[in-house]
Amino acid sequence: MDLPTPDTPMKIGTRGSPLALAQATETRARLADAFRLPSEAFTIVVIKTTGDRIIDRPLKEIGGKGLFTREIEDDLLSGAIDIAVHSMKDMPTVQPEGLTLDTYLPREDPRDAFISLSGGALSDLPEGATVGSSSLRRRAQLLNRRPDLKVVEFRGNVQTRLRKLEDKVADATFLAVAGLNRLGMEDVPRAPVPEAEMLPAVAQGAIGIERRVDDTRAAEMLAAIHHIETGQRLAAERAFLATLDGSCETPIAGLAELDGDRLTLRGEILRTDGSEALSDSIEGPIAEGPALGDTLARRLLERAGDGFFDWKTA
Repeated sequence: MDLPTPDTPMKIGTRGSPLALAQATETRARLADAFRLPSEAFTIVVIKTTGDRIIDRPLKEIGGKGLFTREIEDDLLSGAIDIAVHSMKDMPTVQPEGLTLDTYLPREDPRDAFISLSGGALSDLPEGATVGSSSLRRRAQLLNRRPDLKVVEFRGNVQTRLRKLEDKVADATFLAVAGLNRLGMEDVPRAPVPEAEMLPAVAQGAIGIERRVDDTRAAEMLAAIHHIETGQRLAAERAFLATLDGSCETPIAGLAELDGDRLTLRGEILRTDGSEALSDSIEGPIAEGPALGDTLARRLLERAGDGFFDWKTA
C-alpha cells in the first residue's frame, strides 16, 4: 500500500464549523498515529454545504439530512477529496452509489445537554419560558414533557447558538454533550439530560468516515482506526431509523447499548407537536443488531398508525 506523504497527502473533506474541524482533526490524528505518519501527510479540505449556507429557515423547509452531506459526497465521488468525516446524526441511512460508510471513531457521550446561562436544569425553567432549538426531535420531546414552554427556531453551530442565548433570543437551548466535549468547552454551563428523560438522536455522539467503494487504500487505512463497538451500536440504530424512514422532518430517537454479547436498543417516535410519544425497547445478540432495529421500528409503526408523523405545530 502506498501511504500518503506531505507531497501527496490524503485529502479529508469536512464541513467548516469548529466542531466539524475538530472531528476532522481527530480523524487525521488517529490515522497519522496508526501509520506513524506526520500530520502533513493529510490535508483537511473545508466544503460548505447547503445546510451551512441557509441558516435562517428550519431544516424541514429546505430538504432534510442530505443538506449537510450532498456537496461533500459530490467531491468524494469526483476525487476532489479521498475521505469524508461526518457527524453521524446528520447522515442519511443510504449512501450514494459508489460510496460506503463503514468506519466509526469511538463514540462520545450521546446525551443532550440543557444549556442555560443562568445555570440549572430543565426542571428549573419557569412556566412559559422560551427554549431555542432547530431539532424537531428535541422540540417534540420538550413539548411532550413541558407543553407550557415556548420553542423558537435556533439554527447555527455551537458558537452561534450560545451567542443567541447571550443575546436573549431564548432562555435556554440544547446542545450535544459530545460536541461540547470535543470542542473542550468545559466552561459552558450545562446539565446533561438523562437518557430516560430525553432519548438522544440516532447515532448522536458518533463520527463516521465515508469513502469511495473502490478505494482500497482508504479502506485499508480506515480499517485500522474503526471502532467495532460503535459500529455495532450504530448498525442497530440506523436500521431502526431506516425502517422508520427517518429524516429531519420526523421526531425519532434511538440508542443502542452493549452488555457482553447482548445489545439493547431503545427507540422513541413522537408526533411533531409533542402531543404523543411512543417508546419501546428490544434486546438480543449483537450480531442481530440490524434485525433488532428493524423489528423495533415496525412495532412502533404498528402502534402509531397512519398519520402519526403528519406535520402539526404546537
